[in-house]
Amino acid sequence: MIFNTKNITLNDGKQSIFRAPKLEDATELAALIKTACGETDFLLRTYDECNETKEQEELFIKKLNESPVEMMIVCEIDGTIAGNCQLSFNQKYRTAHRASIGISILKQYWGLGIGTAMFREMIDAARERNITHLELNFMEGNERGRALYEKMGFRINSVMPEALRNKDGKLVNEYHMTLLL
Repeated sequence: MIFNTKNITLNDGKQSIFRAPKLEDATELAALIKTACGETDFLLRTYDECNETKEQEELFIKKLNESPVEMMIVCEIDGTIAGNCQLSFNQKYRTAHRASIGISILKQYWGLGIGTAMFREMIDAARERNITHLELNFMEGNERGRALYEKMGFRINSVMPEALRNKDGKLVNEYHMTLLL
């Protein structure tokens, strides 16, 4: 699914471009995910687990853009990809009213309103598809992420105790949040 390009003004007044990923973004997107996973402990993968090749990332982008149930938005600032988000629509009859969200933004771009703007776009896209439940998961300790999710209207509806392992081996809770549209 292709996201239609939009210009977004950030909190610092800079212009950004929200758009669908392109095949030529493959190397930069793979690097973004690896860097983001190294900058925070709150993404599902660790830095060492992010080793996609350019070819693997190109295939992923191609599948995303051709998919009727997946959409990615990249945020480009001054020619550099600052972050991305993904919206995944459920396909089965019993869950077709639900979609899930994932997001990552490079640390140097935190605080500019990229996350808020990305969530607004994903919420709008979900509403256009008659989605009534938008879902995400987050890791215990991710207070910055939780604040954003709650600001956007998401509420915790369940917890999976000790579902995720930190780098130090400590098990932490995973929280499931839902936004009812």
